[in-house]
Amino acid sequence: MELDRYDRQILSILQREGRITNQELADRIGLSASPCLRRVQAIEKSGLITGYRALLDARALGLSLMALIHISMDQHTPERFEHFESRVKDIPQVMECLLITGQASDYQLKVVVKDMDAYQELLLNRITRIPGVTGVHTSFVLRRVVDKTMLPLDEA
Repeated sequence: MELDRYDRQILSILQREGRITNQELADRIGLSASPCLRRVQAIEKSGLITGYRALLDARALGLSLMALIHISMDQHTPERFEHFESRVKDIPQVMECLLITGQASDYQLKVVVKDMDAYQELLLNRITRIPGVTGVHTSFVLRRVVDKTMLPLDEA
């Protein structure tokens, strides 16, 4: 989909304010409500917008420990990776799973848990029990320096 300045403005505003009304959005970008709505619907239909979500405060929910876990696998086969990925998707504490290169590990997981006991439970009873996991190295997050959900539209 070819994006013009109105589309980029719409996407920029919706990334920050997903609950904005169509009329407010139209007013902010300088269009009337109908053309603005048609543009939003076209953008949604194109697949650029994948959904609307509420962002929650993990600490306020008691999830105060965040860790980055690097996982090494025993075999580098599509079947082994598919099995690992399907199992990891079922673990609610896993916020992000990335297949990576340039490291000794194959995957990086970002997890959130209540405390160190919850982390130990997750690691020993869930993650290391997935067939193929041979190495686990964990870094604990001390502080989030940058925590964005907005994509840089000026580079797209």
